[in-house]
Amino acid sequence: MPLVRVNVEGDRLTAPEQVQGELHAALTRTSPGAPVVVMIHGYKFSPAFEPHSPHSHILSLSPARDDWKALSWPRALGLGSDAKDEPLCIAFGWEARGSLWHAYERAAKAGRALAALIVLVRRLRPEISVDVLAHSLGCRVALSALPHLPARSMGRAVLMAPAELRSRAIARLDSVAGRSVEVLSITSRENGVYDRLLEWLLAPLRFGDRSLGAGLSHLADNWIDVNIDHRDTRAALASCGFPVPASDKRICHWSVYLRPGLFPFYRAVLHRKIPLNTLRQQKREVSQAGAGPRFRLPLPFAS
Repeated sequence: MPLVRVNVEGDRLTAPEQVQGELHAALTRTSPGAPVVVMIHGYKFSPAFEPHSPHSHILSLSPARDDWKALSWPRALGLGSDAKDEPLCIAFGWEARGSLWHAYERAAKAGRALAALIVLVRRLRPEISVDVLAHSLGCRVALSALPHLPARSMGRAVLMAPAELRSRAIARLDSVAGRSVEVLSITSRENGVYDRLLEWLLAPLRFGDRSLGAGLSHLADNWIDVNIDHRDTRAALASCGFPVPASDKRICHWSVYLRPGLFPFYRAVLHRKIPLNTLRQQKREVSQAGAGPRFRLPLPFAS
């Protein structure tokens, strides 16, 4: 299955007719039950400059860079495995360089382009819902698409260390697509410094607002927070066949996709091997110093 590369300029798709042709060709080769996953990078990437392009880094099947963070997302999701349910992966490139403030604003515009892409995929294959895997500011891109989409257009969204404010996420969930999407928000203690910086730099006038690292599942029924540094969470993951080791770093913005065991979990979620309705019914919140929300996985659905 080919990897489809899509870039955006502002709030528009670059070369939309070419994108449509590539998507049509890819979808004809995709099994009806296979996931269609849009992968969205975060801060500091730019598809316009090869040294910083996500298409030669995390969104590539074979990252060219000698970089410890260059894990191939599409390969980790099963692309290139020749399995019958091999996913169609769409690498979504947007301009995320420059100051954090500028990148934050551009992420919202890129959300409109993401919505156009999802609508295009659905026009070609109306029966599917498009899933999203995003990191950091890429999660703001994903959430910003929701108000511009019909219901059930975005199926599941795995948001890794989401760089967005809680109030703005709630506003975007208050839409027809936002109420139908199923969200897994992956948080970690290692990302705490980045969560605080987001609050200090981007929300100084929004008293009491918090980053999504503080959790949102107590405010939204279709949102599940997964704190990978919570001992019970890791034990539950391990019992279901997804062992995730404890953190060996104090600060890391990338452990949410680099830590062993997490991508097999994401792959199972996106391949619908874990029923989130059951997971949502069984999840429970706890307040504990230094730890965020936790959950317990439905043990009969180990994979």
